[in-house]
Amino acid sequence: IKGINLYNQALSKAVEDKTRKITDIQDSIIKGMAMMVESRDNSTGGHIARTSDCVRIFMEKLRQHKEFPWCTQKFCEDIIKAAPMHDLGKIAVDDAILRKPGKFTPEEYEVMKTHAQKGTIIVGEVLKESEDKDFRKLAINLAHYHHEKWNGEGYPEHLKAEEIPVEARIMAFADVYDAIVSKRCYKEAKTFDEAFEIIRADLGNHFDPEIGPIFLECRPELEAYYTNV
Repeated sequence: IKGINLYNQALSKAVEDKTRKITDIQDSIIKGMAMMVESRDNSTGGHIARTSDCVRIFMEKLRQHKEFPWCTQKFCEDIIKAAPMHDLGKIAVDDAILRKPGKFTPEEYEVMKTHAQKGTIIVGEVLKESEDKDFRKLAINLAHYHHEKWNGEGYPEHLKAEEIPVEARIMAFADVYDAIVSKRCYKEAKTFDEAFEIIRADLGNHFDPEIGPIFLECRPELEAYYTNV
């Protein structure tokens, strides 16, 4: 019996080690693909890394609030891990548009918007062998719906309110905040005051009005991060 127990323990450890190695490889692939997207995009240098850290800061704050039963430790870990994948669909956008050193025309913007739907396919393929089906679904939702708006005027599906998966509603805060406070080839960066006022004014329109005030609580941490990034 003792020998069987020792064998089972050794087998269990071997399985854990193999699973961890597979997960590490998967994470490396995700980060590598995200860096590839970033290297092709002239206008958003560092966006993927910054939004990922922004999501982490937001999730740490959300975890301090006990009124959200969906905000489990596993959910927080999964969304932080998936955040770098939110713009993977840009891999499929033509260089002539993705690398344009200026503002998009309306026609070019429509093409750029297709990255959300394309990201759904790419993320699904990257994670198709993942045994963690919940993580796979969350990552796909993040890529597909992070440009949806609470009022239904976003894209690509024009979902509204709680029709939008909560992980995508969370990603929207980080995505937009980074776009506001970062310099782009077609605009200057706005101040922290301006950024938080824009987001505050858009709660209930662009953003989830329930978790929005908690994002606003992140201001000290976000200011410190963006001051030193």
